[in-house]
Amino acid sequence: MLVSLAEYAKKHNKSSDTIRRYAEKGHMHSARKIGRNWVVELEEPYPVAKRPKAAPITLISLFSGCGGMDMGFRGGFDFLGRHYAKNGIDIIWANEIDKDACITYRQNLGDIVEGDIYEVIGQLPKYADIVIGGFPCQDISINGKMAGISGKRSSLYSAIVETVEKVQPKIFVVENVGGLMLRKHDESRRKILADFSALGYKIHYQVYHAEDYGVPQTRERVFIVGTCEDMPAYIPPQETTLFKPLTAREAMEDLEDYPRDKAFSHIWSEAKASKDQGNRKLIADRPGYTIRAECHGNIQFHYSLARRISMREAARLQSFPDSFVFPAGLRATERQIGNAVPPVLAWHVAQSVLAVLQNR
Repeated sequence: MLVSLAEYAKKHNKSSDTIRRYAEKGHMHSARKIGRNWVVELEEPYPVAKRPKAAPITLISLFSGCGGMDMGFRGGFDFLGRHYAKNGIDIIWANEIDKDACITYRQNLGDIVEGDIYEVIGQLPKYADIVIGGFPCQDISINGKMAGISGKRSSLYSAIVETVEKVQPKIFVVENVGGLMLRKHDESRRKILADFSALGYKIHYQVYHAEDYGVPQTRERVFIVGTCEDMPAYIPPQETTLFKPLTAREAMEDLEDYPRDKAFSHIWSEAKASKDQGNRKLIADRPGYTIRAECHGNIQFHYSLARRISMREAARLQSFPDSFVFPAGLRATERQIGNAVPPVLAWHVAQSVLAVLQNR
């Protein structure tokens, strides 16, 4: 039954002017003019205004590895019974030089540009809201050469500096090992901070202990965060498991009777104990020890089984969800897991980044 806009408005407890605007904008399917007056079907549902979708926050990722940091920033995964929600971040460009890591990244996260960053840097998008990157740490790590940023690999941080200068993001996040804070690396640290500060960003840096953020592993990492001068200050995320960290047993116990399964990456090294390295055994009731990239099969022994931990167990200690696929062989997977930023730690850092971008 056709009725006047006033009658329709009265039924829905709205003003006639509001209904008229909807009719004039075409939001009411049955509304039409008869002479100079609008009419509408009385039973037409009241139009619900669609909220415009918020534009996604865009991100460029450098030295992406297999995608641990990227997964954390993107969100939308489950780990040990907790859901880590999507963050509304769109990874528009990622880069990694390692072929196997790129294969893993593509299977889990999507497109990635494979190649030396300096050979592909010209392909960078013109803009992104966020730039992230964990530059190679082998020259800074305690387990590495300790050459600092004069080393061939850790000097690659300059590619992140160049990217930030080109893209001018609102915020950037750079990750490296805790060894960057050692006195031996004072000069390297000052140089890195000075180079980023020179781009006009407010710089915040500190050491994060992964076990304090729901990662079942003791792992120290430095995050350097730069924000535009006109944006709120970056405030680090609050610890979530500061006084009760997740243990190795909590992370791995359900896999103790699980058979070898290559598709699930539940495979392990058969390397025997060595007097030089590879003798460390997990303790069930504490977090796992730091997962290394270059342990050459000498990864830690299981806390109760007569074998070394599997790649899936190592991935659990790094907070990768079981849905994350590692298609490479054992050694390549070992390197990818050991090089990665724990996704859960990255997710918490991302919450603080979002707070800056959303002025919360």
